[in-house]
Amino acid sequence: MRLINAFGDKADHTVLAARGGPPAARSSIDRAVTAEFPGDAPRLDGLPGLVSLFRLSRYMRRFDLVLSYGWSALNLVMARHLFGGPPLIHHQDDAGNANGAVGALCRRMALSSVFRLVVGSRAVERLARTEWGLPAEKVELIVHGIDVGRFSGPAVEGAIPGLARQPGEVVIGTVAELQPENNLPHLVRAFAAMQVHAARLVLVGTGPETERIVAEARRCRVAERLLMPGALLDPARFLGCFDIFASAAAGETFPAALLQAMAAGLPIAASVAGHVPAVVSPDNLPLIVAPDDEAALTAALDTLSERSDLRQSIGRANRETARCDFDEKAMLVRYARLYGDAIGAPQTFLAALA
Repeated sequence: MRLINAFGDKADHTVLAARGGPPAARSSIDRAVTAEFPGDAPRLDGLPGLVSLFRLSRYMRRFDLVLSYGWSALNLVMARHLFGGPPLIHHQDDAGNANGAVGALCRRMALSSVFRLVVGSRAVERLARTEWGLPAEKVELIVHGIDVGRFSGPAVEGAIPGLARQPGEVVIGTVAELQPENNLPHLVRAFAAMQVHAARLVLVGTGPETERIVAEARRCRVAERLLMPGALLDPARFLGCFDIFASAAAGETFPAALLQAMAAGLPIAASVAGHVPAVVSPDNLPLIVAPDDEAALTAALDTLSERSDLRQSIGRANRETARCDFDEKAMLVRYARLYGDAIGAPQTFLAALA
């Protein structure tokens, strides 16, 4: 949806949503941008029969370019493969579920005829070139970018409900869905083992792991120092409330929240996962520790908590890295060039960004 907002009225946008439906998708699009959510479009989900795939292919022919996102849109990719249509670019941020040998075969076959597969991390890029069988020239790595400038200001007062900072207290925070892959009980245990006790842990997000996290905090006797305010909109409003951003996530997707924290000038204490070592500044690398090494994560948290000068210097380095390497303007230009090449008009989408 960010790309729709960026290209605005320079292109006609038609959105088929497999999950959440039009209301969820529409809420992410700027109200000044016209986008259609047709009610007569074939369904993207369901078992891919030949008739349904043919209908999808026929429907796609009204467009100059088709962009598909995630495995929920694989039927669209398969329809293009079997019955033709306009150029199609598929975007995939995670490995997903191959759904057994048949599902893996269908995925491999469908992706073979895309114009490009866009991936958001080196891990998924490797999968695309090995398990999914795409040649290197078919795979485009475009890491997510953010509006770095939005995160440079101070936090909004009261942005995190229930957070009343005590004198001398260090606030360690993270922003994540409370899912198993984010390994938040591990973070709670690492926090509980810290030598620095004048610290607070703030977990922003919601999910099925809530009760397990709370139970772990009680078991470790740090429940009174754990704050879980739920999901909060617009991280730019509250990331400045943190002194340290922490993560124990084991997933391979690009860590958008971590990148936002860097743009906010925060140092990072994290387990090695996915893209993390390649994202943080070189100054921050010594505080990126081995997966599941709670003692090392605890030591990283203690080191940062004890030294405000180190927090500030690493935070400045991280902000500069975010500004130079991950600003959304560079990301949008790469997408614009790719989409223009797909339709044989290289300048079309670049002109929309001017």
